[in-house]
Amino acid sequence: MRITDLMIQETMIMDLQATTKDEAIDELIASLNRSGRINDPVLFKQMIYKREAESSTGIGGGIAMPHAKTTAVNEPTVVFAKSRKGLDFEALDDQPAHVFFMIAAPEGAGNTHLRTLAALSRLLIDSDFISQLMSTDTPAEVSALFDAKQAEAAEKEAAKEKEKAEKAANAASTSTTGQQQNTSGVIVGNANSEDFVVAVTACPTGIAHTFMAEDALKKKAQEMGINIRVETNGSEGAQNVLTADEIARAKGVIVAADKNVEMARFDGKPVLQRPVSDGIRKSEELIRKAVNGDAPIYRSQGGNAKEESASTGKISVGSKIYKDLMNGISHMLPFVVGGGILLAISFLFEQLASPENPIVQLLQTIGGGTGAFHFLIPVLAGFIAMSIGDRPALMPGMVGGLMAVNSNAGFLGGLAAGFLAGYVVIGLRKLFKGLPKAIDGLKPILLYPVFGLLIVGAISFYVFDPIFGSLNTWLVDALGNLGTGNAVLLGLLLGGMMSIDMGGPFNKAAYTFAIGVFTSSGNTDGAWMAAVMAGGMVPPLAIALATTFFKSKFTEQERKSGLTNYVLGFSFITEGAIPFAAADPLRVLTSCILGSAVAGGLTQLWSINVPAPHGGIFVAALANHALLFLLAVAIGSVISGLILGLWKKSPTLVK
Repeated sequence: MRITDLMIQETMIMDLQATTKDEAIDELIASLNRSGRINDPVLFKQMIYKREAESSTGIGGGIAMPHAKTTAVNEPTVVFAKSRKGLDFEALDDQPAHVFFMIAAPEGAGNTHLRTLAALSRLLIDSDFISQLMSTDTPAEVSALFDAKQAEAAEKEAAKEKEKAEKAANAASTSTTGQQQNTSGVIVGNANSEDFVVAVTACPTGIAHTFMAEDALKKKAQEMGINIRVETNGSEGAQNVLTADEIARAKGVIVAADKNVEMARFDGKPVLQRPVSDGIRKSEELIRKAVNGDAPIYRSQGGNAKEESASTGKISVGSKIYKDLMNGISHMLPFVVGGGILLAISFLFEQLASPENPIVQLLQTIGGGTGAFHFLIPVLAGFIAMSIGDRPALMPGMVGGLMAVNSNAGFLGGLAAGFLAGYVVIGLRKLFKGLPKAIDGLKPILLYPVFGLLIVGAISFYVFDPIFGSLNTWLVDALGNLGTGNAVLLGLLLGGMMSIDMGGPFNKAAYTFAIGVFTSSGNTDGAWMAAVMAGGMVPPLAIALATTFFKSKFTEQERKSGLTNYVLGFSFITEGAIPFAAADPLRVLTSCILGSAVAGGLTQLWSINVPAPHGGIFVAALANHALLFLLAVAIGSVISGLILGLWKKSPTLVK
C-alpha cells in the first residue's frame, strides 16, 4: 500500500487558516468529517486530546502529527495540511509548526495500514523532504512527492536486502557486529566499531513517534560510527525484539518510550529511560551516554520498571502515590460497576416482588457482599501493592485487604494494607539482596510470599484493623448523623470535584470517597453516590445545552459534537466534556464546577440516595426520590449551560 492511498487529496489543506493549536485540530478534524472518514467527531477529538495530554505531537522541526486510534474512524486516513505563517503547536523545540499530518487509525487497523503509517513517520525525519513539501502548491504535487519518495525508499530497501542476502551467503560465519545495514532488525553503524548499544522505542498509540524515534536513532548512530539495534513497540506489538545476547553485549540501553515496555531483561545494564520524543530530537545525546555507560544501573524488581533515571529526575511522592492508587482503583472498578448494577437491579425487583424472590436473592448473591462486592477491597489493596512491589506484593496485599473487610477496617484499612504490602516487599528485596545467587529463584516463590504475608498479616491484625476499624465506624456514624447543612456542604464539595478535572485526580478522589462509604457503611443506600453521580453528569449535559441554545457562540463542528454530549451526560460519562474544556478551560471548567456543585448539594438537601455506583439516568429509577434526582441534575446542568453560553465569546469564523 502507498502512503498516498491513506493521504487522499480531498482531505488535504494547502493553506491552513488556524492560528492556534486548538483551531488547527478543529480544522483538521473538520476535513476528516467532511470526507466521511470518521463517524464520531466528538470521540475522535477526545482521543486526539488524550494523546496530546501524554506528550505533545508537535515533534519539532516544523512538524506536528496529532493522531488517534479509535472506533470513531471509518477508514485509515492521513490529513496533510500546511500553514505558511506557522502556529504554536506546543512543539518540543518551541518552534512554530508549518506541516501537519493528522493520522486517523481505526481500532483493529490492518497490518498493511500500520506499516504504511510507519513508513510515513520515517520519511518525516528527512528535513530536505519537509522543505520540498512546503514548496508544493496543490494536493497533486503533494501526492506525487510522496509517491516518488516512497518508490525511492523501496528501491533502497530492496538493494539493502539483496546486499544482506549476498553477505549472508558469502560469509555465513561473520559476526553481526561487522554489519552495516539499515533494514529493520539489523544492526546499524560502522562495521569497524566495537561500540554497540541497544534501544527500545514506544509511544502510547504506536503509530508515529515509535518509528520516528527508531529511524532517528539509527540515522544518528550511523553518522557517529556506532552500532545500534532498535526494537519497536508499535501498534503491531514488539518488532525486531532484542535478543539476550545483544543485550549482554551492549554497552548501554536506551528506552525511549511513553508506555511500559519489558524491562526485567535489562537487569544490571546501564539504562537511559527517556520520553519517545527524546529519541527523535536528542538521539545523539542518548547514543553518546549509552556508549559511555553514563546511565543508572537498572535493577529488576519483578518485571516492571522501578529504577528512576538520574537524567530525567525523580518522580514526586504525590505522583507516585496517585499512580499506585489509580492502579488499584482501575482494577477495582469492574467489580464496582458489575456488582453494583446487579445489586441495584435486585433492589428494583425487591420493590416489585419480595426479598425472598429467587431472582432478588440470586442478584444480591452475585453482586453483593458474598459476590462481586466482596472482592472490592482485596482487589484494590492487591493492585496498589502490585503497583509498588510488582507481582510478589499482589498476594499479601489482597490478603491484607480481605482482613480489612473481615475486621470492619473497611476501605481505609484496605488502602493501608495495599501500600504496606508494596513497601514490605521492597524492603524484603533489600533485606535478601546479600543472599547467595544460587537461591535467587527461591525469592519470588518462597521468601517474598511467606515473609511478606506474615509481616503484612501481623501488622494488619494488630495495628491497622483495630485503628481503621474504629475510624471507619466513627466515619460512617458521623456521615450518618450529619445535619442537613453539613450534608449539603459535603454534597457541594463532592459534586464540584467531579468537574475540576473530569476524570483526573480530583474526580477520582470524589468517586473513590463515595465508593468507600458505599462499601463500608453496612448498607448500600448511596447517599454520597447520588452527589457524585449528579455532579459527574452535569458537564456533558451543560455542554449539550449550551451548544443547543447558544448556537452562535460555537462553531458548526462544536454544535455537532455538543449533541453527542446529551447521550454521554445521561450515561454519567463526564469525559465527554473534555474536548470543550481543553479548548476553553477557564469558561468551561468554571461553569461546570458551579453547576456540578449545585447538583451535588441538592441531592443532599433533598436526602436523595442512588443505590448504584454507575449508570446515570439508567439507574435513576432506583433512587429513593428519582424525580428529585433528575431535577437536581437538570438544575445543575441548566446553571452551567447558561453561565457558559452567556460567558463564552463567539468564535472567529474560518473560511
